[in-house]
Amino acid sequence: MKFKIQIVKDKSFYIKVLAIMLPVAAQQAINMGVNMMDTIMLGQLGEVQFSASSLANSFYNIFHIFCMGTIGGCSVVAAHYYGAKENRKVMEVFALALRIISCLAIAFALVTWFFPAAIMRLFTTEQEVIDAGIGYLKITAFIYLIHGTGFVTAQLMRSVNQPRIGLYVSLLSFFVNVGANWIFIFGHLGAPRMEINGAALGTLIARISEFIVTYILVLRQKKFPFSWKDFCIRPSKEVTGKYISVGMPALISDALLGFGNTALSMIIGRLGVAAVSANSICQVVDRFFTVIVSGIANASSIIVGHTIGRGEKENAQVEGETFYFLAMVFGLISSVIIYFLGPLTLAFYKLEPETIVVTKQMMNAFAGIVFFQAIQTVMTKGVLRGGGDTKFLMVADILFLWIVSIPLGYVAGIILHWPAWLVQLCLRADYAIKAFWCIGRLMSGKWIHDVAHKK
Repeated sequence: MKFKIQIVKDKSFYIKVLAIMLPVAAQQAINMGVNMMDTIMLGQLGEVQFSASSLANSFYNIFHIFCMGTIGGCSVVAAHYYGAKENRKVMEVFALALRIISCLAIAFALVTWFFPAAIMRLFTTEQEVIDAGIGYLKITAFIYLIHGTGFVTAQLMRSVNQPRIGLYVSLLSFFVNVGANWIFIFGHLGAPRMEINGAALGTLIARISEFIVTYILVLRQKKFPFSWKDFCIRPSKEVTGKYISVGMPALISDALLGFGNTALSMIIGRLGVAAVSANSICQVVDRFFTVIVSGIANASSIIVGHTIGRGEKENAQVEGETFYFLAMVFGLISSVIIYFLGPLTLAFYKLEPETIVVTKQMMNAFAGIVFFQAIQTVMTKGVLRGGGDTKFLMVADILFLWIVSIPLGYVAGIILHWPAWLVQLCLRADYAIKAFWCIGRLMSGKWIHDVAHKK
């Protein structure tokens, strides 16, 4: 295994990276802005409703992880086919993705509608938080199908060089969600004051608008034309087989991550309302200041996938190492920004003195975590996934999250009762391990698999 990093010197490569990265980063920033406004608005009502919405969203985040797994798996196959100029098969991949996510959305909606109290009890034992979260979950049951299908479609358009659609949709969502939240949380413009349930209703209204605009934009764009019939075509055995071989491990991997992150939320939820509130604030800050890293991860998956689809494996290796270098640079920048600017966001919240102390401590922990988080994100969700190395990544997710982080966090938080910031470090130990593990895989060159041409 070699250790010297190769860097792409062609300016056109970085132009392609920026063309995908900037819309994705802007979209992520807008989405985080929506989340931040939600937490700020609910934070004005006290920590119980704020914590309840955060924990209720932990269950929705499981579905979101399934969405990302479906997108990740299908985008690998679609990007390789697009690089090989097999557009009909790209459309078959889209149709397959919508079938998968529709089935998952219906299942999640039914569970959320019929078992909201049981869901809340997974994350907390505090009855007032459980009671506040039940109504929130009832409303979110109507979001799964419209958000899942619209979100998956918009994200998959990145694999055919159409990243701006997701940006436009997120921009719309920001204004609709903030406006609807302002109306229904606080009861403005003659609307009833719904508080936490108003936040859920605002999200539902925003998701409906997203769904409508997504399909208007997708069907009207000309660079990769679609019709309604294309979304309903039956995927061929070849495309289905490619997805099962390459895409399904990505879905399984992200599903395991989703359930794993739920387990992490369950551990944090048992540390008290202060820890839950602190964790919610830190996660928003973390995601907001790492949007560039998310953009790099998305760009790396698509660009590397296109390169491999064209049969240029040597170029793909150099591109992969370049993205690794970019991950280190922007991971370090994100770490510094969170350390110095993260605590300033506490001024937007109405928090108890204990919660402020816990949040500042946890923010410092996140600042240390984010460097390794950046590397493993670009590797696992970007380069190695774009190279079709999804089975390797599935094993990595099973090993390090489930065998290291979750047991370590459980012992630290539930048995030893360590401080919340130290528990958080234990819960994210897998980031550092996966970062080194994936770097070794990248440098070995064994991660490149030509999906489009492999029989």
